[in-house]
Amino acid sequence: MIQRFIELGEGYSDLYELIETAKANKNRADRLLLLKTEKNGSAFLSAAVVMKPTDPGGFQAIYLCREGIPDPAVRENKRYTLIQDLAEELGLTTAVLTVKPSSAFHEAELYYQYLIGILRLNHLIPPMK
Repeated sequence: MIQRFIELGEGYSDLYELIETAKANKNRADRLLLLKTEKNGSAFLSAAVVMKPTDPGGFQAIYLCREGIPDPAVRENKRYTLIQDLAEELGLTTAVLTVKPSSAFHEAELYYQYLIGILRLNHLIPPMK
């Protein structure tokens, strides 16, 4: 099975794309992830939608808006509300994890490998076959 992050960006339009992708593929959307991190002294969240693996092919996409949502515990914001509304609308569970910031890694690919390892260890995505 191939598991890959597909990064959309940090802005509102990217978050809207993430939401529309999940809605358009609601039969494949498996769960939502909120990845908490600290970036430049501020708390942020990354929002991700984990899709069920394709059949055939075994490709599992994880769509991600990286570190673009201010932590709602610090300040209430519309981006967080949009993700909560999506979870409710699609009936998806939301897993919240604290992770290292992407800036702690020299390359984005290393950051994504780190996240995949964490997601597998927490049984949020299937193990490698």
